[in-house]
Amino acid sequence: MAQSKFSENLIRLKCTVCGRANYYTHKNKKKVERKIEYKKYCPWCRKQTAHKESKLK
Repeated sequence: MAQSKFSENLIRLKCTVCGRANYYTHKNKKKVERKIEYKKYCPWCRKQTAHKESKLK
């Protein structure tokens, strides 16, 4: 079974405070070599926190 183009670039964003994975997004791995970090709303912390890229299982 062939993998789609989109699943190759899929990354998981994990909250740095509570450690839960809340968001999934895509990343161009050829242009961006570092780990992505966004400020996003965490429903468990109930505030905006930093979300870092983590491994997809």
